[in-house]
Amino acid sequence: MRLRELAWGLLAIAVLAGCSRLTFVKPNLKRHGYRSVAPEYDIRADSKASGRIAAMDHTALAEQALRNGQVDQAQTEAKAALKADAGFADAYTVLALVESQRGNPAEAGRNYARAVALEPTRGVLLNNYGAWLCANGRAAESLGQFDAALADPSYPTPAAALANAGSCALTAGQGGRAAANLQRALALDPGNPVALAAMAQSEYNAGHYFQARAFSERRLAAAPATVTVLQLASQIEQKLGDTAAAARYVQRIGAEFPEQGRDSRPGDTSQR
Repeated sequence: MRLRELAWGLLAIAVLAGCSRLTFVKPNLKRHGYRSVAPEYDIRADSKASGRIAAMDHTALAEQALRNGQVDQAQTEAKAALKADAGFADAYTVLALVESQRGNPAEAGRNYARAVALEPTRGVLLNNYGAWLCANGRAAESLGQFDAALADPSYPTPAAALANAGSCALTAGQGGRAAANLQRALALDPGNPVALAAMAQSEYNAGHYFQARAFSERRLAAAPATVTVLQLASQIEQKLGDTAAAARYVQRIGAEFPEQGRDSRPGDTSQR
């Protein structure tokens, strides 16, 4: 499974938690006749707290820059965040995404690992690192990261980790685990595109071509197509004897992905 699909949730995967500025509104006690009997504190007066707030601010700016395609600006802001607070894991996530966009997967992986080292029980960081491991030839190793992510009770999107785990288990040749993870993912999120694509592949591998077609069609309805998804759809139709449908999927590859689809043929595996 290609990185683009595996990390469908990675920016949905790597949603940076807690990046908005904290606002403290102090009530006017005198107006209501009350008297303050405890000292008032300004959180920004504490150097550690102010460093964390500055890191949050810079990381929010870095994330916004990355969404706007300003990769250099994103890197600058993420590094400023780490200068303010060297222990702010979300800044390393942004740096990982920056390096991924620049085509530096090894450096991206180092940054994902740094984020996990800082917060080793935080589900979103574990899921991100697991996705990177799987996309970089370490599928079996990635499964422990997804298990750890699912053990985080505060992790808000367990379907994402389950879908990634199932897809990567399939890549690692662990079909039984893949099926269990993918079924759980789809029970939580029936439209999860990673889980649907992996289920289509799993059923195809098992020779269950009608079931594979059903999952493939659901995947194509759930999210924009990719070369991998269209190629599998073509292979499925070829196995079912519908050569016209197989050819139509290949035509879509040529129309939607002209550089990658130039040499595709119905049922061909050259793009997978």
